[in-house]
Amino acid sequence: MTTRYLIVVGVDGSEGGQRALDWAVREADARGGAVQAVTAWSWDGLEFGPVTATNPTEAKERATRLLDDEIRALVARHGSHVPVAAEVVEGSPGAALAHAGRTADLLVLGSHGSSRIRHTVLGSVSEECIRKATCPVVVIPVRLPALPDAEPVPRR
Repeated sequence: MTTRYLIVVGVDGSEGGQRALDWAVREADARGGAVQAVTAWSWDGLEFGPVTATNPTEAKERATRLLDDEIRALVARHGSHVPVAAEVVEGSPGAALAHAGRTADLLVLGSHGSSRIRHTVLGSVSEECIRKATCPVVVIPVRLPALPDAEPVPRR
């Protein structure tokens, strides 16, 4: 019997999404598994995300291009031999990713997506996935900007 380790990863065009995709591919490679890269889209007329559009068809097309571009960039960075499937899903990112992860062994997300305004209004995608997922969830942090060199402050 052959089993396959499946990692679902949320991709949204952000640095966090890119880091999550890179991590997921390395982890799948180490486990002899595969990656399913998922981008969620919806059209609500709000122009806050990386995939802004004037109608639902355009929103889906932009999401598809975004995901295709991210996978091409992944292959250029790593020359990956890990199988990576692409899926564009209509719906809110948290619900769509938790649903996509229902048959996965692991769900991987970036800690900060592309829209701080949406986060303020709608909440965190990673928080929603952690609450709804039926598999383990890994949240990959984004890099913090380098701090200037400073003398350590001794504790008293």
